[in-house]
Amino acid sequence: MFAKLFLTMVSVSLLEIYVLIKVGGFLGAWPTVALVVLTAFIGSALVRSQGLQVLRQFQERIAHGESPGQELIEGFMLLVTGVLLVTPGFVTDFLGLLILQPSIRSMVAKYILANVKLNPTMSGGFSPSSSRSTFGDDVKNKRADGNIIEGEFERKDDNKDQ
Repeated sequence: MFAKLFLTMVSVSLLEIYVLIKVGGFLGAWPTVALVVLTAFIGSALVRSQGLQVLRQFQERIAHGESPGQELIEGFMLLVTGVLLVTPGFVTDFLGLLILQPSIRSMVAKYILANVKLNPTMSGGFSPSSSRSTFGDDVKNKRADGNIIEGEFERKDDNKDQ
């Protein structure tokens, strides 16, 4: 996992440097720097407006008693988009602008929802699967070893009337 992440980061960095050198050779150094700063500024403004829209959709889903799973995923994607857009470079800006498109973001969020199964363990986590979330199961009554403990209880107040 670490090796894949490392290779991805190094590859993206090298690609960014290559594209910046090519664009800088064509436009010049200062126009290239100005363009990178301009894309970061415009991108952050767009991420803010899209984030507020997703927040409104999230609140509407909650108000109607529906699960806001897609909105949560889209919100996380917007967070990643913000990081991509303020990172200097044109490749990350392009990727950020792709994710910023509501239709693409919605399609990716639906794919993630359909292919990720939540694992309701104490440590939490996600596992790829084509099945739905298991949070609806009766997990709260199961012990770690799979046995179910049944019982009754009675509440006794410490401060009894005297």
